[in-house]
Amino acid sequence: MPSLFRFLLILLLLGLAGFGLVYALGTFVKPATRPMSQDIPLKNLEPAEEPPKP
Repeated sequence: MPSLFRFLLILLLLGLAGFGLVYALGTFVKPATRPMSQDIPLKNLEPAEEPPKP
């Protein structure tokens, strides 16, 4: 039984360490932002043709 408790304790500690790492990265690391633009071809801006009505 002591080996089971040791195994569960190790899993708990690894889980807490992983959670702490994810929390620290989400809290303290700020992403660098920059302006972004993308050219759209003119043919994509034209309205699509309507299908003929029967």
